[in-house]
Amino acid sequence: MIKRKLGRTGLEVTPLGYGSMGLRGPRTWGVRVVEDHDAERFLNLVLDSGINFIDTSPDYGVSEERIGRFISQRRDEFYLATKCGCAYTQREDHLEIDHVWQRDVIQKNIETSLRRLKTDYVDVLQFHGGDAKTLQDQGLIDLLMQFRQEGIVRYLGVSSTLPKLPDLIELGVFDTFQIPYSCLAPEHHDWITRAAEGGAGIILRGGIAHGGPDAEIQRPALNEIWNRARLDQILPQGMSRAELILRYTLTHPHCHTTIVGTCDPTHLAENLAAVERGPLPTDLYQEIRAQVAAVNAS
Repeated sequence: MIKRKLGRTGLEVTPLGYGSMGLRGPRTWGVRVVEDHDAERFLNLVLDSGINFIDTSPDYGVSEERIGRFISQRRDEFYLATKCGCAYTQREDHLEIDHVWQRDVIQKNIETSLRRLKTDYVDVLQFHGGDAKTLQDQGLIDLLMQFRQEGIVRYLGVSSTLPKLPDLIELGVFDTFQIPYSCLAPEHHDWITRAAEGGAGIILRGGIAHGGPDAEIQRPALNEIWNRARLDQILPQGMSRAELILRYTLTHPHCHTTIVGTCDPTHLAENLAAVERGPLPTDLYQEIRAQVAAVNAS
C-alpha cells in the first residue's frame, strides 16, 4: 500500500488506517460484541494487510488492552494513536463515558494507556475533544508537551469538530487533527485544508460514512443525503456505494489517512481494494461535491 506523510510529523502512514472502537468488547455500548480470539485474529490481519496506523482510546472498553495483548510484539510495524481527557466508569451492563479536562485525568489516561497497550510510548496522543481556551487555561497542552519531552508521546493531536475546530487550529500547537469527513458529511472540508496548510497531519474519521446506505446499521440522516443528492444515478457501474464514499474521502487533497473501523474480514478486504483503486476521477469527485452541496443548501 502506498503511504502518505502525516503532516509535519513526517510519519509515513497508510491512507487506510484502522479505528479500533469496534474492539471495545462486552458491557460497553452497541449490539456488536467481538470475542478475544476474533479480536486477536483481526488485529493481526490488519497488520498483515499492510495497514500501519491504528487509532484507539481509553474509553473504548477493552480496545487498548486487546491491542497490547495481541499485537504489542509487532509494535515496530505500526504507528499508534490514542486519546486523553477520558473519564469512564464500568457499570454492570454498560460503559459510562465523560470527557473531563483536568490534569489528573490526563495523567491517569496516559499511564493506563501505556500499561494496557504494553508499550513505552504512543506516536500520537490526542485530546478527545475540548476547546482551545480550556486546554490552555488548565495547562493541559503544556502537560502533553511535558509527555513529549519525557519520550512517552511523540506528537500532539486533537480530535475535534466545528465550532471548536477553528480556535484549536489557530493555536498552532497540534501536530495532527482528527476530523469527521465524507461526501455525506462534508462540512469540515475547508477546515481540513486550513489545518493541513498549517502543517498538521490530517486523520479523517467517518470516512466511509458508517458503511453508507448499504450498512447493516444505517444512519437515516446520511441515507437521506445520499438519496436526495441522487448519488445512485452517478454511481459507476460495478462500484459499491461504500467504495465510492471511501474513495471520495481519500480524494480530499489533504487526507493523509482515514481510520475505518470494522471487524469483518470481507469488509476489510473491500476497503483495501478500494484504496488500491485510488482517488476518484476529478469529474466524478466534483459532481458528487456539487450535488451534495446543492442538497445541503436547500
